[in-house]
Amino acid sequence: MTFEQWQAGVSTTVTGDSLWKSEAYRLALFAADLAWHDVTKLVGDRRTIGLADQLYRAVGSVSANFSEGYSRQSPKDQARFYEYSLGSAREARGWYYKGRHVLTERVTEHRMQLLTQVIRLLLTIIPAERGFAMKDEAGSYSAVPRELLDVPPLPEGWLSPTANTQHATRNPQHPL
Repeated sequence: MTFEQWQAGVSTTVTGDSLWKSEAYRLALFAADLAWHDVTKLVGDRRTIGLADQLYRAVGSVSANFSEGYSRQSPKDQARFYEYSLGSAREARGWYYKGRHVLTERVTEHRMQLLTQVIRLLLTIIPAERGFAMKDEAGSYSAVPRELLDVPPLPEGWLSPTANTQHATRNPQHPL
């Protein structure tokens, strides 16, 4: 499933909101949907059950805090929640790194790059709302969005492409 296919499947209740215009929000929501599959894989290994919980909370917080900030009236309040979103994106990236032994290098690297793209966008948005620069420079993050959005990898054994559609189905051989 590509990013475009994923977007096409998102409820119009979500896409009809002005929040949907923000690339950072869309990418964060996409990351949260991908994380669903990843944490399902992680809970299959007893050693990473706690990690799965932390990861899903962190990834979910990225879009949640962004939407909270977007809804605030004052730029200062908006920036504060965008900073929470930034912290959650960095936290999630760290949890993905820790889960790399179960998720595979390909999945882990994809998710970390996707979150780095969200971080880069937030590092551009926050100073604009605050009215001054942050200590991090947005230019130091260089993820290539197109490569992150075309066919995001999923954990092995979780999904397999169907022969007749572009969508993926649950692998019946997978124990979860």
